[in-house]
Amino acid sequence: MLGEERQNAILSIVNDKKSVTVQELMKILDISESTIRRDLNLLDREGQLMKVHGGAMANNSGYHTIDDEVAVRKGLNRDEKLSIARYAAELIKTGDLVYLDAGTTTELMIDFINQSDVTFVTNSFSHAKRLSERGYTTYILGGEVKAVTEAIVGEEAIFGLDKYNFTKGFFGTNGVTVKNGFTTPDVKEAMVKRKAVQKTKKKYILCDSSKFSQVSSVTFADFESAGIITSKIEDTSFKVYKNITEVEK
Repeated sequence: MLGEERQNAILSIVNDKKSVTVQELMKILDISESTIRRDLNLLDREGQLMKVHGGAMANNSGYHTIDDEVAVRKGLNRDEKLSIARYAAELIKTGDLVYLDAGTTTELMIDFINQSDVTFVTNSFSHAKRLSERGYTTYILGGEVKAVTEAIVGEEAIFGLDKYNFTKGFFGTNGVTVKNGFTTPDVKEAMVKRKAVQKTKKKYILCDSSKFSQVSSVTFADFESAGIITSKIEDTSFKVYKNITEVEK
């Protein structure tokens, strides 16, 4: 099979299946692993598909440029989010200064936090209210209100983060890939996340497994820069990464 013919066949398979592993392509086309990987690298450079760890995805199959409303996201994968939130809350210890990012999974953490003498900083007005009601010393960043995600964003919020050095931080994300890292649709919200990650010693990304192999418009942190707490991942290509913790429902 000639190179161009082979690459067209790979592209056809990827577009049809939306995502495919190197092993699947080897079996379907009866081609060596090195040849498949070389072709995937070429097609990725040409922008015809997106190469991911262990395989490839069709262009735009997992890209998101708009945030869903909080009310919609709260009902998605709730059992998984509860397990993730419970596990994450147990990582908080007495004396911690914690950054709690806006998001539906980070919000679920609040009911499971049982340590005393913990101080919280957040960019979510709903998180701040619930934390304060539970008796925790809580600070909220100033800035622009983003109603869709109930978050505070913008330059003022970024400047407000400069004074802090967090012992732990818990962040939401819209997408997770090895190549693109952790991504979110809105540039203003991404910049706040990026700054908060930079100011945090121990960083944790909370996301259910549906966020893997998804990409949004703006990257706020590299894939291996934080621990990932998630539900059971079906894509076995992620199993090799030591920064991923899978929790059961």
